[in-house]
Amino acid sequence: VVHAAADGCGRRGVRGGRVHWRAVRDRDAAQALRQRRARMTTASALDLAAAVPVARLRPASGLDPRTKMLLVVVVSTVVMSPYGPRFVLPGLVLAVALAVSERAWRRAWVMPVLVIGGLLGVWVLAQVPANPATSSLLMTCEYLSRFTVAIGVGLHLFTTTSPSALNASLRSMRFPRSAAVTLVVMIRFLPVVMKESAAVFDAMRLRGLTRPAALLRHPLLIVERFTVPMIASSLRASEDLSAAAILRGLGSYHRPTALVEPRFSWIDAAWLLVATALAASAYLVPAAFA
Repeated sequence: VVHAAADGCGRRGVRGGRVHWRAVRDRDAAQALRQRRARMTTASALDLAAAVPVARLRPASGLDPRTKMLLVVVVSTVVMSPYGPRFVLPGLVLAVALAVSERAWRRAWVMPVLVIGGLLGVWVLAQVPANPATSSLLMTCEYLSRFTVAIGVGLHLFTTTSPSALNASLRSMRFPRSAAVTLVVMIRFLPVVMKESAAVFDAMRLRGLTRPAALLRHPLLIVERFTVPMIASSLRASEDLSAAAILRGLGSYHRPTALVEPRFSWIDAAWLLVATALAASAYLVPAAFA
């Protein structure tokens, strides 16, 4: 009787010091129904897992994370090289194509505007007699176009790759564990920093601290009021991400089992061929942009 009362009958199951066995029976029937539903759900999940092999699962973007990393490294290297201006327009086409593939429409039209504006600025400033001011503006416009292309390709990696997929890809490449953990945490840290900066900016705007007059009168104070909350929030976010990484076993010496195994496919080969063709077409760029 004591065991049944402590098992959950409560006041409804006890009447005058005696257990109401109808309540016990209803409770047992409810538990049996929940267990039956749990077994049915587990069986359905096992059947689904058997019907869909793990090796055939692919990320939503279709590209293997290693292909994305290769594109980022190659595009950043050739664009920032001494012959970088030749590869800006082909790199822009690749970055826009990647943005369209993930339906990032805003990025797909912002990048051409920045790149074409930077190239036009270089062409206009090249017609002006050289002086320190025009030289500084010319270098700014040129590197604006270069960095826009490199960042555009890098954003595709950050926005379409999950930390688990990136970790599995780095482990398959026998990447050093310390560097792999750093990259995985960085992918999660940058979006958090962007959200925190937007929140801090909104708070400053509510207090009237983003007006041009306030920025001109107290520039250092405005920078301080933005930087100090950002540092505090970034430290708090880094601690949370570090704890989450430890719980997920990112620092473990044992190799975890990946739900989605990284595999190259014809989609990766097609994108690599497109990137190679764009790099080869860089020699057809007019000399005005080279």
